Amino acid sequence: MNWAALNAAAKAASEQAYAPYSHFPVGVAVQASSGKIYHGCNVENASYGGTVCAERNAIAAAVVAGERKFVALLVYTPQSKLTPPCGICRQVIAEFFMPEAPVASSNHLGQQQSWTLQQLLPDAFTPTYLAASNKINKDS
Repeated sequence: MNWAALNAAAKAASEQAYAPYSHFPVGVAVQASSGKIYHGCNVENASYGGTVCAERNAIAAAVVAGERKFVALLVYTPQSKLTPPCGICRQVIAEFFMPEAPVASSNHLGQQQSWTLQQLLPDAFTPTYLAASNKINKDS
């Protein structure tokens, strides 16, 4: 993993965040298995449910570019406390990352902490559950 490049991309993305309500800018960089790095920022909305987190924006940007597999994710916030992904973002990360993939958080103080996806979301609901499911016939 090129953590320095991920951190630089995530920091730059955080500077583009649209966070007029929370005042909590977030930038994320993801590294695809191809080696390319994609980034995103949080985009808030006056109708709070319309807000999209930086993690989902970064993953969506990579998916638009044709990526489907990722090897690392870094969240950058200019906050004293290191910030891991929220719950819904953890679920989206689990869709595209292996359980042992590193997920890191960094801040403006140069601090960094990392976890595996498995640590952040144990027993994640993934596409393997759907593939292995028995379909129920309602007419039976």
